[in-house]
Amino acid sequence: MDVLAGFHDSIFDSINIGLIVVDAQENIVLWNEWMVKHSGVSQKVALGRDLTSVFSRPPTHAFASALKTTMQYGLPAVLSHALHQSPLALFVSDLGENASAQVHQSITISELIHDNAQRFCLIQINDSSAAIKREQILRSHSDTLKRDATTDSLTGIFNRRFFDEHYKIALGQAVRKKLPMSIFMVDVDHFKQYNDHFGHPTGDKVLIQIAAVLKAQISRSSDLLARYGGEEFVLILPDMTQEVGAQFADKLVTSVARLKVKHPKSPVGLHVSISVGYSTYEPEKHQEVSALIDAADIALYKAKEMGRNRSAFKALETLINHRGNFARE
Repeated sequence: MDVLAGFHDSIFDSINIGLIVVDAQENIVLWNEWMVKHSGVSQKVALGRDLTSVFSRPPTHAFASALKTTMQYGLPAVLSHALHQSPLALFVSDLGENASAQVHQSITISELIHDNAQRFCLIQINDSSAAIKREQILRSHSDTLKRDATTDSLTGIFNRRFFDEHYKIALGQAVRKKLPMSIFMVDVDHFKQYNDHFGHPTGDKVLIQIAAVLKAQISRSSDLLARYGGEEFVLILPDMTQEVGAQFADKLVTSVARLKVKHPKSPVGLHVSISVGYSTYEPEKHQEVSALIDAADIALYKAKEMGRNRSAFKALETLINHRGNFARE
């Protein structure tokens, strides 16, 4: 302990970081109370021992390499918690290796030169657990904000804002790759009457059910379902032709009918139903794709004029000539 003459042990022991000093042979000559608390190894046991042997498990290779580099070349080394969470066997309490969690560590290793030209290394260990927890909380909040910005709070599917952005991207990809794309507009038949009869809380439960059953009809990561507004939904199905789209639209109508949710105020039938309008971009036929959603919207109201609880198609190429033939209710 002569080599530590002039060091104030009481100061070292009161500092809320781990302090270790090792000599040129990596034997411990300083081991403060923070180290005792988090390693479970007393000063009496630690002092004079080789650093690699004092812990319940050896230091990591990264730590050992950093220590040797500092010892040989006098260059400081830093092990950040981002890359090296627990280089040393240190725990959240004085329970030692039986503790439930290890301390996340940020470690700085520096050269020390004593008066007699002996070389030592100072190892400073900061507990980064709180910083990591803050980062996790901030990341969680960020993920929540992102989710809230893109997800409909009632149904859990994508919202109109996300759809508007994704729709532009999907159209661009379809044009570049010269692949078809179908879009489907869905509306719950006579939903206002359902809400007026049963109340909005019950109506919300029905919308959740419908969103779930519509979502169950899509399987590819490129497929998208969003709540378009109120009782309206919209689906984007890349690489889907008109012929396959016709089958898919009928599948949507049937899937909701199978829920058999009673709707005593519906002129259409005994149960809640949907109407579906769809249109398809086909690269060999169309150069202009911006009106695709308008074509699907017109098809939706065509389905309503035909009696609802069904699907209808509107060809993209005929939209301009026939615009206005089907007025929204």
